[in-house]
Amino acid sequence: MKYISFFIIILFISCSSENKQWYSIPENPWTENLGNHCAVLQIDKPANAVALNLVWRRHDRNPDAKQFIIIHESGDTIKNIHRIQVDNERCKLVFGPVEKTGKYFFYYLPYMVQKEYGFYNKGYLKPEIEPESSWLDKLEISKLPKAKLLEFQSRTTFDSFYPMEIIALKSEKDSLLNIHKNDFLVFPESRKLPIRMLDEIPQKWIESGPSNEFEGEAQKNEYYTFQLGVFAAQKDLDDLKVEFTSLKNGEAEIPLSKLTCFNTGGIGPYGEPFIKLVDVEKGNVQPLWIGIDIPENIAGGNYTGTVKIIAGNTEPQTINIKLKISNEILADRGDGETWRHSRLRWLNSTLGIDDKPANPFQPIKFLGEKTYSFTGKKMKLANNGFPGSIVVKGTEILNRPISFVIETEKGKEQFSEPQNVQLLKNETGIMQGAWESISENIKISVIGTIEADGFINYKLKVEALNSVKAKDIRLEIPFKSKVAKYMMGMDLPGTTVPKKLEAKWNGPHDSFWIGSAHAGLWCELRGSDYSGPMLNLYHPEYPESWFNGDKGGFKIESTNEEFKTIVYSGSRDLKKGEELDFEWSMLITPVKDINYKSQFTDRYYHNGGNPLPSDEDLESGVKIVNLHHANNYNPHINYPFIAVDSMKWFVDKMHEKGQKVKIYYTIRELSNYTSEIWALRSLGDEILGNGRGGAYPWLREHLISGYHPQWYQWFPDKSADASIVNAPNDSRWYNYYIEGLEWLVKNVGIDGLYLDDVSYDRRTVKRIRKVLDNTKPGCLLDLHSNTGFSKGPATQYTGFFPYMDKLWFGESFQYNKMSPENWLVEVSGIPFGLMGDMLQGGGNRWLGMLFGMTTRLPWSSEKVKADPRPVWKIWDEFQIQDAEMIGFWEDNPPVTTTRSEVKATVYKKQGKSLIAIGNFSDTPQSISLKIDFEKLGINQENAKLVVPEIQDFQPAKEWKANDKITVAPRKGWLLYIE
Repeated sequence: MKYISFFIIILFISCSSENKQWYSIPENPWTENLGNHCAVLQIDKPANAVALNLVWRRHDRNPDAKQFIIIHESGDTIKNIHRIQVDNERCKLVFGPVEKTGKYFFYYLPYMVQKEYGFYNKGYLKPEIEPESSWLDKLEISKLPKAKLLEFQSRTTFDSFYPMEIIALKSEKDSLLNIHKNDFLVFPESRKLPIRMLDEIPQKWIESGPSNEFEGEAQKNEYYTFQLGVFAAQKDLDDLKVEFTSLKNGEAEIPLSKLTCFNTGGIGPYGEPFIKLVDVEKGNVQPLWIGIDIPENIAGGNYTGTVKIIAGNTEPQTINIKLKISNEILADRGDGETWRHSRLRWLNSTLGIDDKPANPFQPIKFLGEKTYSFTGKKMKLANNGFPGSIVVKGTEILNRPISFVIETEKGKEQFSEPQNVQLLKNETGIMQGAWESISENIKISVIGTIEADGFINYKLKVEALNSVKAKDIRLEIPFKSKVAKYMMGMDLPGTTVPKKLEAKWNGPHDSFWIGSAHAGLWCELRGSDYSGPMLNLYHPEYPESWFNGDKGGFKIESTNEEFKTIVYSGSRDLKKGEELDFEWSMLITPVKDINYKSQFTDRYYHNGGNPLPSDEDLESGVKIVNLHHANNYNPHINYPFIAVDSMKWFVDKMHEKGQKVKIYYTIRELSNYTSEIWALRSLGDEILGNGRGGAYPWLREHLISGYHPQWYQWFPDKSADASIVNAPNDSRWYNYYIEGLEWLVKNVGIDGLYLDDVSYDRRTVKRIRKVLDNTKPGCLLDLHSNTGFSKGPATQYTGFFPYMDKLWFGESFQYNKMSPENWLVEVSGIPFGLMGDMLQGGGNRWLGMLFGMTTRLPWSSEKVKADPRPVWKIWDEFQIQDAEMIGFWEDNPPVTTTRSEVKATVYKKQGKSLIAIGNFSDTPQSISLKIDFEKLGINQENAKLVVPEIQDFQPAKEWKANDKITVAPRKGWLLYIE
């Protein structure tokens, strides 16, 4: 077998006298099913059996539970393997017959290869069968020749355990602890060798020993990182902290403010500083990642200082730091080379956090009389401090004020008007106030917030001034009947609003929307530990104040004038002094005006594994290329920093052809190829989620346990991309993500993001929008969702809509089973000021046209390869972007049909209109069109219906205006009235 050159071959000599151990990478990876690791053995003489005593120092779990395969370099496989001792430190076995001399390759982690994507559901091969008894009976183990270990090999560099996952033997650790009696030992490490094991120490540390010295070399303007590995040698360590001194070189100085320990605190995702409690159990290792922010204009030379490591229950230790700074300037701070870990500083970024409105929203204006204006919206507060009037472009949403009701056995508590009013924020993008209202038995302390995009939030603290039996504590939102046409959420898909409804916290649901295409209100009930969109993935507990042990729920009561939504929490006994927290958010819809021109002209090319469109594809009108993950240009899910050169080549090539490029880059899961994965793991469960472990072998061999496996993508020439789920709580990874986005826009030239089910909330989306607009105006955001992660994703993602340009709802949507109301509310985006595309099974090209929707070229789903080009051709011939779209959901549309199951949408132009007809039933329908020719500006006497031929859609036809038209089930027609 050939080997790559010496600089890649890794050499390590064990301090054990039993073996000299080499670690190397083959020039060409062996077959994947043999696993990621092997021992190369030398046999000098043929024999019936050979003994092997291998000190392999393994960290992975249950090494005895995997199959062993021993193959001669010629390809012959050893028939018999007799195990004597197999544990994490050592492998003793006998194998044979050995008929040939030379090299043998001992594969001890073979697994089943899964050549696909999704979720890895296979595993390791089970242990080999027992050796033949006739062979085993002849063994005299003490007299057998011994196999010689030449080296350990890993299939690729990425698979290697060396050196930070080569465990120290128990005897070596015992010897170390006999020499060093401190409660904890410190092992400084460079950034090039991230500390990987948290429950073992590497053999490397046995050889080097603990130290109170660290030396490094850096450049001006570099963000320099290094590690201090704290080993809890003798006892548990409580509340680990660090204290820095400044680093000095004569009169020159790097001040304390430029030094950071990422493990003990930082800046949270919303700009608030925090301190972390770090405890270390006896026998475990806590890596402390240290960052030094080196100024560009500092003098070169040797800088010295100290880091004091303090635990609450033992004596501190001081580490002396010596940093040699050259006169060279590192222009990009080190961010272009991920091994430097300079990007760890992104964890504490506040980029995009401010109180200004994001585009396209105007500043909030206070108009007096408790009235505020947003972009196209007005809100007036009632005397109770809650909205009394919400108007969207002249349409009033509320029939009377929103109210928060506390009802006791004596009736509703009568609260005072707001008192002790304070203005907490008065900025162009956000205003916030606080006040109190008091009744006989209850005091309510309120913080109310309004934002420039029409977002409203209330946080209430309910305090019992006396012990009281509450029959109910509830939120009431009274909608005007003419506005309350459609709804979604609280156990209902998109539908017309029922006159009466009773629903419980069946889940996961935590929000609802009611309204029309012109005015509506979304409401989310908060208070859980997670209020992002992916409830189906994380399954958070319901907010207890609202849920109240399943006494809470949701209902609708209606009259001719009003549809009143009631979020009730049910009865409870409140003791004097007891406090409850209630929170809800609202968003006024539509969030903005629909950009019809963009919908019909900014067409998408989205092809996962082969993202490069042909010239023919581009000629069909494609303007935006989405670069998915799992391809040569963006191989690793949610970590687009490995194949940067390939991605830049792709972006540049598309820009040359007049295309915009948006990339798949989200935050739900994180690739195992993430350069900082070990630093992130040192932060506990702040960023990486905990879980059952398992799944793809690389994860089992390196992360071992305490992770939640997620997306898997097989590659033929390297280890698979195997992601793990990020923690559901807000984390500093959001900060890293935002900085990473800006870096990609500046250095790769991307034009926005394709968001595929994300776990953060609207605050992070608002930061994304601001960073994109500030860095490169014209960048785009589109949002895709799968109903498996977000039940009712339109409901869950409504708070994102102000900052989106496009929707793709989406995966698992059953278009051929959905009602027209469901299409409108949950798929089209139209009631919210957006438009979308179809996905699952190629969508439904006939019904989609009622909402201005096609699929994306050439996305494949359920073995259907989407081709919207025939419909796009009609769009171009008609110049549909210049038409006025009038949907069936409008009051008094110019074209309707004689059957309620068959809907019509008009694309109106002077003298000629394009009509989309769709049958939402499962049976053929015979209909006539009811046409208001005056509204269309067409002379009825000369009018005709012309059906253009459209490939895979319809044959050419011509009808008179009053002809009967047969519409097939779940299909339709696209025709001209001219």
